[in-house]
Amino acid sequence: MEVQVVKCDCCGLKEECTVEYTEAVKSNFNGKWLCGLCTEAVRDEVSRAGVEDAVTAHRSFCRKYNSSPASRVADGMRQMLRRRSAHLPAMTSSSSSSKKYGRSASAPQVL
Repeated sequence: MEVQVVKCDCCGLKEECTVEYTEAVKSNFNGKWLCGLCTEAVRDEVSRAGVEDAVTAHRSFCRKYNSSPASRVADGMRQMLRRRSAHLPAMTSSSSSSKKYGRSASAPQVL
């Protein structure tokens, strides 16, 4: 398996990936390679716009910050989580989260 270093076309983050994986990602985004976080953000935008417009919009978002790629990734993660949490129903009690994760109500929760 051949591994190569690729740079995200949106945020500039570099990763080591197999050639097969790199080609698979590029085939989904019109020949552009995106890191995992940017892939998720662009997929979220694709429902509102086409692939090219979604990549362009996300690239613009990423380049608006002059910080390191790691900081931009963290900012992007925050934005993605805010969007997704806006679509989730609010939890009504801690017992519902205990049931969701298979814990009994009396078990201590680790945060």
